[in-house]
Amino acid sequence: MAACPSLAWLVARPIAHRGLHDAAAGLIENSLSAADAAIAGGFGIECDVQLSADGEAMVFHDFVLDRLTGETGNLNARTADALAGIALKGSGDTIPTLPAFLDRIAGRVPLVIEIKSRFDGDLALTRRAAAIVTERARQPIVFKSFDPLVVTALRDLAPAIPRGIVAMNDYDRYPDYAHLDAAEKHALANLLHFEESRPDFLSWKVADLPSAAPFLCRKALGLPLMSWTVRTPEERNKAARHADQMVFEGFRP
Repeated sequence: MAACPSLAWLVARPIAHRGLHDAAAGLIENSLSAADAAIAGGFGIECDVQLSADGEAMVFHDFVLDRLTGETGNLNARTADALAGIALKGSGDTIPTLPAFLDRIAGRVPLVIEIKSRFDGDLALTRRAAAIVTERARQPIVFKSFDPLVVTALRDLAPAIPRGIVAMNDYDRYPDYAHLDAAEKHALANLLHFEESRPDFLSWKVADLPSAAPFLCRKALGLPLMSWTVRTPEERNKAARHADQMVFEGFRP
């Protein structure tokens, strides 16, 4: 099913997961260089945001610095200025702020911003990201999050910005959700928050497609459906059959 007209741009071109990154080429995920590469290829960009100690939205996936930098410890223990001076391993890039990332993209390609969450009710990052993006409401930008509380809050914080829920069928395989009980995981997998969150699109784990919840939202409600993260020809074929869009990495569509 085709996307609703207001989000047709979101499914027009594949979306590069954390930018068109390639560590071997010095293009690190969520970096300005990876964004530049995606723009040069004509792809949309997906990025992640985390909150600095002084309340700035930083473009970075992990809660800790260890994997992608030469530093250790929690990202949220450092200020934005300190983080912006930390080099990403194997590159000439440093950790960008969300405003700097948006300035670099300048609306040239669609941008999907994932708001990271610890599922602890803290909406400080959501509020900051909403304030930043609302100033650029005419650019092709959407929000998404695994946390329905974040998606629900965005209805009031950034009503002009489309928002989506990221989900999958099985939350037991990921340590980030170990603190949630069985009922909470069941609610996430079956979109039982839908009345409150009212997402404009879905982003579903490609290995779990087709599944009842995304199938019904796509076919009965006409919500655009992304698939994440597509890495193989088999996953690409599955995404083509069961979704409107793919978030990809490791190859060029």
